[in-house]
Amino acid sequence: MAFLKASDLPAIPTYRVMDSDGHQVDKTRPAPDVTNEEVLTWYKNMLSVSVMDVVMFEAQRQGRLSFYMVSAGEEGITVGSAAALTPDDVVFAQYREAGVFQQRGFTLKNFMSQLFANANDTGRGRNMPVHYGQNYPRMHTISSPLATQIPQAAGAAYALKLQDLQNPNRDPRIVACYFGEGAASEGDFHAALNIAATRSCPVVFICRNNGYAISTPTLEQYRGDGIASRGVGYGIDTIRVDGNDVFAVNEAMKEARRLALSEGGRPVLIEAMSYRVSHHSTSDDSFAYRARVEVEDWKRRDNPIIRLRKWLENQGIWSEEQEKETRDEMRKAVLKEFGEAEQEKKPSLRDAFTDVYEEITEEQREQMAELKRILETYPDEYDLRPYKDGINGLD
Repeated sequence: MAFLKASDLPAIPTYRVMDSDGHQVDKTRPAPDVTNEEVLTWYKNMLSVSVMDVVMFEAQRQGRLSFYMVSAGEEGITVGSAAALTPDDVVFAQYREAGVFQQRGFTLKNFMSQLFANANDTGRGRNMPVHYGQNYPRMHTISSPLATQIPQAAGAAYALKLQDLQNPNRDPRIVACYFGEGAASEGDFHAALNIAATRSCPVVFICRNNGYAISTPTLEQYRGDGIASRGVGYGIDTIRVDGNDVFAVNEAMKEARRLALSEGGRPVLIEAMSYRVSHHSTSDDSFAYRARVEVEDWKRRDNPIIRLRKWLENQGIWSEEQEKETRDEMRKAVLKEFGEAEQEKKPSLRDAFTDVYEEITEEQREQMAELKRILETYPDEYDLRPYKDGINGLD
């Protein structure tokens, strides 16, 4: 008789392609199977998110935006993994996946329209900032409650599996589900992994283990070997990767997608190790629970943007001049879209009633008529100038 003791077992290894100096770790293996153009696209997408984060964080502090969340330190995870997906693959994100949206074609105008909830927002101003969504490539709208997207992703993957069985001639699809290690402490995480495993759902769970769940460090969150060990416990193919290594993330995601579609479908778990350089959100002051020197050390020592930049420079395809020029152009582009989105009108008042049902119901028409009556009765109490079509939007 023997009891397994976690501390006696070896830790799950971390897959890595390049080190913190931008050099390939294993010189005997082939170089990453990507073109220079692809890598430059990844780098610029990572930079774009980083530049936008700085501008929007400052905008919130100025009172021009109600809320924002940055993804500093995690750009390699989101961009690297998204680059391995097809447009038909379905994404369920948490709230630090701007890089996924950027890599899958979300424009600066899309970002700004959602952040300012204006008339160009695909969500029609119904969500708080940073809750992006897009019809195609398929990305479900982000929601605030922690971990709710994980069982939704498992269910969506099962639905895709059934649809693809009925239509064998179409290209198979997977679901990619993103969350932080804090979300893995929720019951929804365990329910999702269990049903995905037992129903053999083609879903890839990507956990961004960035060291902190809001104000709780990982040392206080769990005693086991990170999140990866939980995947093994549920009988799920699992890998741990260096989240600051965009090549490792991309390769792991490509293989995870292949595995997810094999044998009629199966779930895969990726634990990407990183460090949350930023505050949890604009409502958080992370220096209340961690030392400033810790954050500055990570900023200086290693992050996905610096590491990929070193790799590009080692290959002779990037320079200090290109870096400065690109950052300046990106900041100007962000500020341009920022200014235009801030001045754009809000969605029509009619949009408060649409999309609930396939067609506007009789009850909703009565509600719209009552709202119009109130607005016409008390015109001095309601400023309708910011809204597209004004009161006529209720006709």
